[in-house]
Amino acid sequence: MTTHAPAPTTRRQAEGPGSDRSAKPQVPMHRKASGRKIRSNTVKAILVTLLLVFTLFPAYWMLSSAFDAQASSGGQSFFPKELSFTNFESVLTDGGFAVFLRNSAIVAGATVLISAAVALLASVAVARFRFKFRTAVLLMILVVQMVPLEALVIPLFVQIRDLQLLNTLLGLIIVYVALALPFGIWMLRGFVAAVPVELEEAAFLDGASWWRMFRSIMLPLVAPGLVATSVFSFITAWNEFIFAMTLLGGSTENYTVAIGLKQFFGLNSNDWGSVMAASTIITIPVMIFFILVQRRLSGGLVSGAVKG
Repeated sequence: MTTHAPAPTTRRQAEGPGSDRSAKPQVPMHRKASGRKIRSNTVKAILVTLLLVFTLFPAYWMLSSAFDAQASSGGQSFFPKELSFTNFESVLTDGGFAVFLRNSAIVAGATVLISAAVALLASVAVARFRFKFRTAVLLMILVVQMVPLEALVIPLFVQIRDLQLLNTLLGLIIVYVALALPFGIWMLRGFVAAVPVELEEAAFLDGASWWRMFRSIMLPLVAPGLVATSVFSFITAWNEFIFAMTLLGGSTENYTVAIGLKQFFGLNSNDWGSVMAASTIITIPVMIFFILVQRRLSGGLVSGAVKG
């Protein structure tokens, strides 16, 4: 009995009846993933670019109009033909903006120092000590933050008037400190409560006084919160308009920059070149202040734990 070897199968038979030699080869999975990643990154780049343009365009328009000599007459263009400091000179000399800057610096500086010191001591009291009506005090601080500032204009005006501090920078400083304290106390309370009590006890066992413990341990650890509240207080005191206009409306020499800016707006026309130049001048101190303190915002969180 003879056996026959099986007939060789052709390539088409091996591929099966449903195969097609003209079919396109499949793309590897890693190439598909790479293509999807490229498309995703492209979409993200486009969205980020649009967001940056939307965010930075007002700042660009402010700067371009401030340096454009034709902006005062309403002829500002997207790309100024000639850069000039005429608007800045007019604002600082004719507009008296140098005096307004001095007044705002005094008010903002005093507000930051006083509110930071009082808020830090008050936050230590409510976070470390147990006393009667402690919960009620915390609730009152929280409720004050919920009240709209417009509802406080008349009561604060009456109080400042009774103190005979209308049209004075001191009266405005008192109001701004009162507005900044609830936020500062509530925020710093969380930072103080997060400091381990064992660090304070160890300092006391090593013979440190309360002031030494507060200066070397507590203060460095709560420095980020102190910086955050200081930034909030500075921006509030620097840009606030309603209370400044209400309390200083009758004293031009005590105007702050927020009130001084309105003198460039008229009934029928606006001096846009001076408005943009003044707005640029107002923005610069805020940027400088934030640059000076932003390192402490992230760098001082654990620095006190390794100091003796």
